[in-house]
Amino acid sequence: MADARFEDADEAPLYLGAETPEDLAVISALVQDAVFPITEMAFQRRQRRFAILLNRFRWEDRAAAEAAGRGYERVQAVLAVDGVLSVRSQGITRAEKDLVLSILSLDFEPGEDGAGRVMLVLAGDGVVALEVEALEVTLKDVTRPYMAPSGRVPGHG
Repeated sequence: MADARFEDADEAPLYLGAETPEDLAVISALVQDAVFPITEMAFQRRQRRFAILLNRFRWEDRAAAEAAGRGYERVQAVLAVDGVLSVRSQGITRAEKDLVLSILSLDFEPGEDGAGRVMLVLAGDGVVALEVEALEVTLKDVTRPYMAPSGRVPGHG
């Protein structure tokens, strides 16, 4: 059986899970340059769940869009981390309700017995650190793709 490829996605919604750092690297690549209002981050303490409703660039569709000469797409997705014990942030102010954040990467710093820290690295030196019992991250597209408002591929610099 061959590994999945970006091109295999077409317009099908993504629904991926990560339980290893290698799995998380795939989700990290897919949410790179995703944007979201700070108000769309939520920590459900009782459920030990941290979730973000974000607008992610459809990296898996980039080559097809270019080949077809059509615009690039974004899609709304839920990025969820389960088994969260605590949440800390640095470089962002939750009181700024109009703040729009952008994800650069997701990283995992392993601890003891499978526990560790999921790091959401944000543009502008912001970080959200999630202390977790185990690495358990999901990414699920929840809308149909739509044309990216900027019409461009996100860039860094």
